[in-house]
Amino acid sequence: MTDEALAREGSSQELPLASLSSGRPLLNLLLLGIPALLLLLGQWAGQPALGWGAVLAWLGLAGWWGQPLWVQIGRDLWQWLTTWPSLGWAAAALGLAVMGGLVWSGAFSALGSLSWEAIGALGEVFGATGQILIALLAAYIAWRQYVISRDLTIQQNIITQQQTIDAYFEGISNLVLSPDGQLDDWPLERAIAAGRTAALLNGVDRFGKAKILRFLSTANLLSPLRRDEHLGRPILDGKGGYQRDRLNGIRVVNLGTMLEGADLHGTLLRGVDFSEASLERANLRDCDLSHTNLCGANLRNADLRGADLYRALLFVGSLQTASPAQPGKKPDFKSGAYAGAIVAGADFRRVRRLSPEQRAYLAAWGAKLDPEPPLPLNSSASRLDPGGETEPLPPPAEPPASRRP
Repeated sequence: MTDEALAREGSSQELPLASLSSGRPLLNLLLLGIPALLLLLGQWAGQPALGWGAVLAWLGLAGWWGQPLWVQIGRDLWQWLTTWPSLGWAAAALGLAVMGGLVWSGAFSALGSLSWEAIGALGEVFGATGQILIALLAAYIAWRQYVISRDLTIQQNIITQQQTIDAYFEGISNLVLSPDGQLDDWPLERAIAAGRTAALLNGVDRFGKAKILRFLSTANLLSPLRRDEHLGRPILDGKGGYQRDRLNGIRVVNLGTMLEGADLHGTLLRGVDFSEASLERANLRDCDLSHTNLCGANLRNADLRGADLYRALLFVGSLQTASPAQPGKKPDFKSGAYAGAIVAGADFRRVRRLSPEQRAYLAAWGAKLDPEPPLPLNSSASRLDPGGETEPLPPPAEPPASRRP
C-alpha cells in the first residue's frame, strides 16, 4: 500500500472522529441535565427517591468521566504503599493496636461518664495555653525580624563605609598627585587633605581607621619629606622614592591630635608612621604595632595591653642618651634626646615581643609594665655583639628633673 493510500485511509477515518468529538459536549450536557430534571421532579412531587437517584447519577457520571484520574490516583497510591518504609507500617500497626486496646478495655465507654463541665474547663485551659504559645511565637518572630534587620543594617553600613573610604582614597590621590603621578601638594591642598582625613576618621569604625592609616603611611603621606626650599616640592631620592627629613620635613597629612582617645583595639597597624602624632588616651589593645615608628609620639595614658611591639621604634640613638619628646625642645635624632615616644602613664602590660632595649626605655620613662621574670642563675642581662661575645646592656639614662614628663 502506497503512502497516498494510507493518507486517504487516515483522512477517511478522521472524519467520523471529528464529528463525534464535536457532538460530545452536547451529549455531556444532556447527561448532566437528565439528573437535574429528576431532582426538580422529586422536589416538586415530594419524592426523595428521585432526588437520591439524581445524586447517584451524577456520582456515576463523575466516576465515568474521571476514570483516567482515578486510575492515576490508584496507581500513585499503590506505588506509595509499595514503597512505604517498614517503620511506617510498624507505626500503623502500633496505632491500630492502641485503638483496639482502648476499644476492648472499655476506655471509650468510660467517656460517657465523664463530666463535660470538667472537660469544658480543661478546654479553656488548653485554649489559654494556646494563646500564650501564640503570643510567644509572635514575640519570637518579631525578635528574629529585629535580628535580621539589624544584621542587614550592619552589612549595609559596612558597604557604605567601604565606599566612603574608597572615595576618600581616590579624592586624596587626585588632590595631592599631579597628572604624571608625582606629589604636587601645596599648603591649601595639604590643609584640605588633613580636613578630609580628620572628618573621615571621626565617622568610621576602628577597622576603617586602620585602613586609612595604612593607606596614608604606605603612600608616604604621613612621613616628613624633604622639600625644595624655593618651590616646596618634594625631592626625589634617586631610588624611586622621596627623601625624608625628620628635622625639617613637611608631611602631606599631619595627624596631629586626630587620634587622641581613638578606639583602635585589635586592628592591624603594622609599619604605620605615628611619629610626632598624639595618641593620648587611645585604645591600642591587642594591636599589631610591629615595625611602627613611634618616635616623638604622645602615648600618655594610652592602653597598649597585649599589643605586638616587634621592632617598633620607640626611640633613636643610644639608650643612655634617649629621652621623650618635649614641647619647645628641638629633637636630636643622633643622640636621641627629646626624640623618643612619650610613654608616661601608658599601659604596656602583657605586650608581646618586647625587646630588652624597649623594656628598659619604657621602665625608665614611666610606662606601666609587667614585672620582669627572674633570670636563670647561670644567665645575666646580656646581649650578643656582632663578634659573638656578650656585653651587658647599658643602664638607661637617668631622667633629669628638667626632662621628666
